[in-house]
Amino acid sequence: MKKIMLYILAVVGICFLIPIFFTVKFKIKEVINQEPEIPELEVEKYSYSDFGTIKLLHAKTGEVEEKSLDDYIVEVVSAEMPVDYELEALKAQSVSARTYTIYKIITGTVHENADICDSSTCCQAWISKEDRMNRWQDNKQERWNKLVEAVNATVGEVVTYDGKVINAFFHANSGGMTENVSNVWGGKDLPYLNSVETNGEEAYPQYESWVTFTKEEFLQKLKGKYSDLDINLDAEDWMEIKEYTPGKRIKKIRFGNKELKGTEVRTIFRIKICKFYHN
Repeated sequence: MKKIMLYILAVVGICFLIPIFFTVKFKIKEVINQEPEIPELEVEKYSYSDFGTIKLLHAKTGEVEEKSLDDYIVEVVSAEMPVDYELEALKAQSVSARTYTIYKIITGTVHENADICDSSTCCQAWISKEDRMNRWQDNKQERWNKLVEAVNATVGEVVTYDGKVINAFFHANSGGMTENVSNVWGGKDLPYLNSVETNGEEAYPQYESWVTFTKEEFLQKLKGKYSDLDINLDAEDWMEIKEYTPGKRIKKIRFGNKELKGTEVRTIFRIKICKFYHN
């Protein structure tokens, strides 16, 4: 059975990857972009009298728990970043997670009785101290103390732009270039989330990954979403990349008679980013 190999550059967060599967000849459109002007971001201190505690919604149970903000941030960092990372990386993650949390509180959320939830698909990942400690095999207290040190070293620090707390999205790596926020979630772009090149990410262990589908699996997934899909996989033009984003990801792609967004295909095939190559 013919296999379909997807070469997927792993990028967490900001856009995502769809695969192309069979051996197909096509031309890749070159996208030339002017270097965006990078806005000045500042790290500022906030008042704990305003944001000392948060209301955390546990998505699975519906329970709302009130927690100290920085206790919550330690648990978020323990869920979002491996504790074996450098301390400075954990500090940066602490500031990002705290900024994102304060932004959610200030702007309001979709949660009626809570500031934020513990689902990574809705807000940001979270794990309790007890559950995290139980998952570690050794040096448990030492590992936890390292997380606490990172958070305590950044107490009260949030990132602002033009005097306002930013919407601090974060991801593991960007595959060499970040993405304009509108190409991920739609709506308007944000001045502090423009597409820029990033260097040195090749060393990240999940910088590149592979996913393989059979021909039948590929068709099943697409037809599960579009029952009227008309596609001949033996035809030379069964697939066509229509448009790239400024971050060099797939923005629009055609499969047979259907034109899809890269983010939509990423959801259909449950893959990480919209930056892909075929084999």
